[in-house]
Order: sequence, then C-alpha cells, then structure tokens
Amino acid sequence: MMLSLLLAVGLGPAAPVARPAPGPAEVTAVSVMPGPGRAQVVIDVAGGVTVQDFTLRNPDRLVIDLVGASLAAPYVQYDGKNRGGILDVRYAQFRPDVVRVVLELERLTDYQVDYANGAVTVSLGTDRSFAAWSSGDGSWAKNLAQFAEASAAAAAPPAASAPPAQQAQSQQPPLTASWDNAPISDVIAGFAAFSGKTIIVGKSVTGTVTATVKNQPWDIAFHQILQAQALAAFEEFPGIIRVDDQAALAKLDSIEPLQTTIQRINYARAASLVPALDAIKSSRGKIVADTATNSLIITDVVSRIGNYSDFLSQLDVRTPQVSIQTRLVFVNRTELENLGIKYDLGSPTQFFNRLVQRGDPASAQPVDTDGDGVPDAVRPTEQFDADEVLVDLGGNSLSALANADAGVAGAALRLIFSTAIGNFNLTSFLEALETVELSDLQAEPVISTADNTQAYILVGERTPIRVVDVSSPTTGAAVTRATVDYQQTGILLRVTPHVTANRQVLMRLRAENSSVVAAPRDIGFTFQTQEAENQILVNDGETAVIGGLTVTQVTVSKSGIPFLVDLPILGRIFGFTSRREIRRDLLVLVTPHIVDDLPGASPPDRL
Repeated sequence: MMLSLLLAVGLGPAAPVARPAPGPAEVTAVSVMPGPGRAQVVIDVAGGVTVQDFTLRNPDRLVIDLVGASLAAPYVQYDGKNRGGILDVRYAQFRPDVVRVVLELERLTDYQVDYANGAVTVSLGTDRSFAAWSSGDGSWAKNLAQFAEASAAAAAPPAASAPPAQQAQSQQPPLTASWDNAPISDVIAGFAAFSGKTIIVGKSVTGTVTATVKNQPWDIAFHQILQAQALAAFEEFPGIIRVDDQAALAKLDSIEPLQTTIQRINYARAASLVPALDAIKSSRGKIVADTATNSLIITDVVSRIGNYSDFLSQLDVRTPQVSIQTRLVFVNRTELENLGIKYDLGSPTQFFNRLVQRGDPASAQPVDTDGDGVPDAVRPTEQFDADEVLVDLGGNSLSALANADAGVAGAALRLIFSTAIGNFNLTSFLEALETVELSDLQAEPVISTADNTQAYILVGERTPIRVVDVSSPTTGAAVTRATVDYQQTGILLRVTPHVTANRQVLMRLRAENSSVVAAPRDIGFTFQTQEAENQILVNDGETAVIGGLTVTQVTVSKSGIPFLVDLPILGRIFGFTSRREIRRDLLVLVTPHIVDDLPGASPPDRL
C-alpha cells in the first residue's frame, strides 16, 4: 500500500489493500463508471501487478502506478467532461515496467484503491450522475456490468463495520519521538531508520524541525512534519521515497508529449484572455498572444489541448451593444430689481443746484409769454452751474438733498414729482428697473458602445489662453515670453456601461458643461463648470435622473437716508435698493437601450 503521507490532510485510502505479487502483466483499458454516491476508475489488468498511489497539488491529481505492467491499450484522449469530480484521465508507459495513470481532480477527496478480479478500482465519493467513459474496445462493458452488480449490493443494508475513523486509520507501526530545532535531514533519516524505507532528500530541502510525536503511525507523523515544512513525498519505486518541495515533484507528471495549437480570437483581445487561461493550463503549458492576428499560441500536454477550445467558446463571445441617450438640462436665471427715490428741497434764495436746475436772476430778460408781441414777464436766460450752491445769509432758510449721487442704470421708469411748501419747492425723482434673464441650454447626446467599453463624446470649443512667463526679462530689448494654452470647454459625456445577466445596465457616467467668461480683474478668464458623476443600475429602456444641482446666489444692496432707509416697507422710499438673484440648475437624465444581435446572426467559425 502506498504511504498515506503522500495524501493531503484528511485524505487517504479507506482500508489496506491486498495486492498480488508482481509479474508479467498488461494494462488493457481504463474506464470511468458512475454509481450511487461514487465514481469509479477501473483499470483492466491482465496478470499480476503491484499498485502504488499518491496525490499531487496545483492542480490536484491522483497518480496510480502499476509496477510490473506494460501498456497494451491504445491511448484514447479523454473527452474533458467532469465525471464525479474527475476532470481528466491520462495514462502512458512511464518506465519500461511501470504504467502510470493520472487522474486530474476537481479537488482532492477521500478515495479507496482495490485490486481484485483482474482490475484495479479507484473509488471516489460524489453526488453527481454522469455517463460512462472508457478507452477499451468493449471490455469496459463487462466492467460496467460488474460495477452495476456491486452498486446493487451497496444499496442493500450494510453489515456491521468498524467506525469510519478506524477504517481510515493508518496500519503503519506507531512512533514516539521528540525533536528540538533538529535539522530536517536528520529527522528524515530517523524516519528512514524506523520504517526501513529508503528516503532520498532533494537539494532544496532545508530547515529545522521542532516537534513531539506520541504514539502516532509513522507515516501520518512523517506527512504532518513534511507539510509543516511545505514539503511532499513521492514513492517512485517500491521502498524508495523521494522528499522534495511540491514544485519539484510536480515536474514528475511528464508522461504526455506536448502539442502546440493556434486559437483565433474573434471578439475579445487575445492578450486579455491569457490571465484567464492560466487557470487551466498545466505546469508545462505556455500561452502567448499574437497581436497581429489576434490569436493565441497554446502549447500544452495533449490531453489538455481540447479543453482550451471549450473554455474559449465561453470567453470569446459577442458582447451586447448599448445605446445611451442622455439629456443634459442647464438653466441659468438672473433676476434684477432696482428701486430708488431722490429728493431736492430749496427756496428761491437758497438751494443745491444738483438735481433741479435753477436760473440765474442776474441773467433775467423780458419775454413775451402770451404772444402779443409785448414783453409781459422777466425770466432768467442762464442756469447756475450744476454743482453750484446758493446760500442765503440774510435770514433763516432751509435746503436739502437726499440720494443725489444714487441712480439706476438703464432705468425702465423715471418719475418726477414737485410741490410747493410755503416758500420752498420739494422735488422728488423716482427710478425703477426690473430685469429677468433666462438661459436654457438642453443637450441630448446619443452614444453607442460595446459592453464594458468606455464611450466619450464632446461638443464644445478649445479656448486659447495666453500664459505669460513672469520670470523672463522685461528690460531693454528683451521681450517677455508667452505661450498659448488651449482649454477645452463645452458639453462632455463619458460613460462605461455593463449589461448584467438579468438584462439590466450598470453605468458609470460623467457629464460636464463648462464655459469661459471674462474675469472681473486682470487675471484673464474664468471657467464656469457644472458636472455630475455617478454609477447607477437601471433597466433596459428606463430613464433615470443621475444628477440634479441647483445653485442660488442672492445679492442685496441699499443706500439712502440713515435710519429711514432701514424702516420696514417704508424704507424703500428713502433710498435706493438693488436685489440680484442668480439661479443655476443642472439636470442629467439617462436612458440606456440594449442593442441585441440581429436575428439569425452567428459568429464566424473559430479557426
């Protein structure tokens, strides 16, 4: 029986297997049979052989060596189907007197090896059903019938048996030992002396061991110590065990020749598929992408070449197209309200001449007011200067101005009211203006792209900006150096869609609207930008709002007669009030549509 130390933790044969003495024998067929709760690999043998089994990792493999046998069955490539966790079956003449059968497994699990009635049977637990496979010329049918009888017997109520823990217990002699920072080569030599086996240590095996073993089967203890050192063992010949790291032992799985094939890729980029294919290649496999022809050059063992085509048929598929309709609404609204009143109070002998222009009495001349040709009144012919002030020092008098310098630019309403109050004239000037500016910009870009591919659309302009190098000399004949930089402005849409399995669209989207305006000072220009960035999941044809932004800026200024201008409501008639409100709105709506393939369309044949 092969040492259970070669198995992964918790794995091992269910019971010791009795095997006949070696002799001239032939392996005639290898078959995989289904059964209730298990899968069986049946190796037909004519004659007596010695059976050895061990496991390997990365990938998980179970190796069966038939010592004293030659391969009589023709090599038939496994069809690559998963039969109860068995992914691949390979067999060849490993050495002149050894036939090796390698089972590549989905994962290592408990198994049992039996040798009886001219067949070596490997049983693995499984809950799957599958169709049988065989490399033989008809003898596998006999094995299938025998296996059906065994399955029927297994369905009967089982007889009393030992507990599972006892069935899986190793039958090797127990060992009690202790090591304290001992070289691993000395520890392995101790196991060799105790077991009577020949153990050959690889050149990469180094390190020390600190462990205590109490009354444990020597093969299990040996396995645990090796596993703690990231090592494994392989009994290549009866009684000769090789200890090395797992990478070195994996190179022993070289019983198949290599084959090279070229796979033409239709839709995907060949280089992007290499990392995915690395998961299924063997340790000897190699995959190279040719960008000129968008092909993959694959070199691997013969039994694995067929797996690549099935794997690529699921990766190299036509991805759906997505048409994305976007509506971007940008609204700028500006409201301006201006209201103000000026006052002028003066008398004929004392006044300010800034709001109401008054005549100079010294320039008075007779005038005809009724048109009869006879002068009947005297009126000034010249006006005082606008900033001139007339002050009467001969008695008590009063004159006043209010809000004389205030004004409403471009006023829509100007009103003058004048009245006489005793010997005084009161004149008021009312100015009012209300303006509303509305800018409504709507853009509806439509863009189509492949699944998981970023799309980009821009409608705008490139604005030249002159950049002056202030460090350059500016004296004498030297000229200040300046360069021109171009800034991109306009409506920008950048989106990456992904179609999910249930025909929804997951989008990563960024929308932007920018414009250039003159700066209020000497810095040149400023760039006004509105943008939204989001990731959203929507149904096919569904419209979603991915961004809404409102910015409101209110500016209020007032000037007037102190105290009076601050009165509620009435204060507006004692000064000038200006109110400016700027409101900016951004709204982004997105509607994706999945563009299916045309009816009857089919991908080109793979070369």
